[in-house]
Amino acid sequence: MIEYSHPPFWQFQSALPGMKWPAIPSGGAATALGLLFQFEISQWLPEEQLVEEQLRQLDVLLKHAYATVPHYRESWDGAYDPALPLTPERFAVLPLLTRRELQSRFEALKSRDIPSAHGATYEKGSSGSTGVPIRILKTQLVNLLWKAFTLRDHIWHRRDPRRKLAAIRHGVAEGEFEGWGSATRGLVAAGPSAVLGVHAGADAQLRWLEKQQPDYLMTYPSIVTELAKRSIERGNRLASLREVRTFGELLTPEARQLCRQAWDVPVRDTYSAVEVGYLALQCPQHEHYHVQSEGVLVEILNDRGAACAPGEVGRIVVTDLHNFAMPLVRYELGDYAEAGPPCPCGRGLPVLRRILGRVRNLLTTASGERYWPLTGAPKFAEIAPVLQHQLVQKEFDLIEARLVTASPLTAEQETGLRQLILAKLPPGLRLTLVYCDDIPRSAGGKFEDFISEVAPHPPGRTSNGTRALHI
Repeated sequence: MIEYSHPPFWQFQSALPGMKWPAIPSGGAATALGLLFQFEISQWLPEEQLVEEQLRQLDVLLKHAYATVPHYRESWDGAYDPALPLTPERFAVLPLLTRRELQSRFEALKSRDIPSAHGATYEKGSSGSTGVPIRILKTQLVNLLWKAFTLRDHIWHRRDPRRKLAAIRHGVAEGEFEGWGSATRGLVAAGPSAVLGVHAGADAQLRWLEKQQPDYLMTYPSIVTELAKRSIERGNRLASLREVRTFGELLTPEARQLCRQAWDVPVRDTYSAVEVGYLALQCPQHEHYHVQSEGVLVEILNDRGAACAPGEVGRIVVTDLHNFAMPLVRYELGDYAEAGPPCPCGRGLPVLRRILGRVRNLLTTASGERYWPLTGAPKFAEIAPVLQHQLVQKEFDLIEARLVTASPLTAEQETGLRQLILAKLPPGLRLTLVYCDDIPRSAGGKFEDFISEVAPHPPGRTSNGTRALHI
């Protein structure tokens, strides 16, 4: 039985004079509402039926890509025949598209015949976590689907858009605004929003939040962690806050715990990428994620290229089902995740149990063993006045701990930190401490608490053997 979960406090807006209720939205808003209606049905389909629907869409996309995109005409030679029925097995033999190819073959990946009905094209870009920029060409159709998935996230977590939203994020205009942005505009009555950039210090950010008193806060997990710590220290509860929404970085269990401790609110996370939009949203009933199968086909592959079973960790390979301007087919995103079993909530949308981060956040030893260092280090502050930290793998056996401290550390504190960190790392590693005035964010506004700078190493064990290190 289908459960319709639109929150009762959503007030739909009408574009037709004389019609307040029921509302008749404008064309674009009505289309988004039509997508939402379909999403309400499709989320409950069995996974096998979702795959069938994806293959129907995928068949159209692949034929278009093969006929109009030079890169695929070249790289699929002998691997793809548009005259044959598309099956999961035939799809799985197509070569992966790498991030390097996306960076170097931008023109060759553009379609030579973009459907005009998909709307105007626009270019999105990212500085990339490694500093190497990427560009992607999209259509208004892709943007429409992004809006619909944003609305689904609001519906799943029963947000009241009439209330106040605050965002601390990179690359957007700062100030106070009417409404929550383009996803709700023209469709649902929305309250005010306020935006602050990421480069204000944590103390300034907390003062800003105290002034704004928002109902919802949207920002990066690393910022949430620092704000929650300061709120706990000062006993500030941010009484109006109902929920924290996070995006853009790895969300740790520590961040969730700190938000509950500081403000008694839940954290709802999203998983997206500039190249393909939303990949997964947090389940309404659980802390794991549901793949957004109506928009993307997500594969989790082990080192042999086979699909991971539930509980196994693998690399994310994604296909955007609707970008006919620059189709990304079997795109190796560079992220790792753990596949999950079917969700008890009853949705057929595939489950990502954990999102572990990018390949550059993976610690690799000289023997080929691999680990995900889950930092956050709640015990750091028990040993020394550490305000900010970042671990960097400089060599296979060398870790550099970059520290921002409130005061110079004593020899005893340094020894304590060394012992704590090394006890959590694989044996045989060396550790150096480097003191900084500040640890900057990336050009894209994100912060990574562990980075590996060593050259890629052929793994000595399969990815389902990768282990987590709670530092």
